Amino acid sequence: MTKKTIGIVGLGLIGASIGLDLCKKGYPVLGVSRNPQTCAQAIIKGVCQQASTEVVLLQEAEVIFLCTPIATIVPSLESLLPWLSTQTIVTDVGSVKTTIVEKCSALWTNFVGGHPMAGTANHGIDAAQENLFQAAPYVLTPLASTPCWAVECLKQIINEELESKVYLTTPETHDQAVAWISHLPVIVSAGLLSAVLTKAEPNILVLAKQLASSGFRDTSRVGGGNPELGVMMASYNRSALLSSLVNYRQVLDKIIDLIEAEDWQTLQDILTLTQQTRPEFLLNLTR
Repeated sequence: MTKKTIGIVGLGLIGASIGLDLCKKGYPVLGVSRNPQTCAQAIIKGVCQQASTEVVLLQEAEVIFLCTPIATIVPSLESLLPWLSTQTIVTDVGSVKTTIVEKCSALWTNFVGGHPMAGTANHGIDAAQENLFQAAPYVLTPLASTPCWAVECLKQIINEELESKVYLTTPETHDQAVAWISHLPVIVSAGLLSAVLTKAEPNILVLAKQLASSGFRDTSRVGGGNPELGVMMASYNRSALLSSLVNYRQVLDKIIDLIEAEDWQTLQDILTLTQQTRPEFLLNLTR
């Protein structure tokens, strides 16, 4: 089967990593970035064969990945519209789907919402790596009106070439799920760091920094990520995130009450349940 020409808008961690994998598999890849230096780097690194700051480069692309920040996904699609053929498939990689899918599907019939559940704490083209998506979940959120052939084409590329595990769901269900396992952890982790920084006495804070080890590192990792991304998660998935935050606060209040009451048995019951169920959330982690 002839390999489709791939277009990528945004050559940061996700976009460049997609490009690396698809170039390695023999796909023609065209890249677009606002930064001319990034375009030059992309060609040198093997992310794409051609790169430009102008979206007209993608007029020959058959499948286009929008890998820009959430706030610029819709404007990126709008800028592409004059150059798309009627059969061009467009997808995105944003971590919030409901608003994006609604607006982009209204602009382009062959739009399929997407979200690769993979990444690192680093960003930019220098953070790109091969096999980033291997064995990782990759969610597609088509609407009832989304052409089946477009979904099947994307599934084939993502499953066979990026070697990801494809999951299909609605945009709303996706957003509620990632609020729990992705967006809430970012805010909780940031809250932990903020609490330590603002409430610990200066001498205790110094010692805490010296003593912090793997437990604090793991718990605080996502709270130390890209602030712009965290704000966009919160603003675009506001309703679902607020719901999960309220529930989390209620659980914390309950735990506070148990400790104040010295109800160690109930606290142990909670910790036993969390110990037993945590592995169920880590089934897709292979590395």
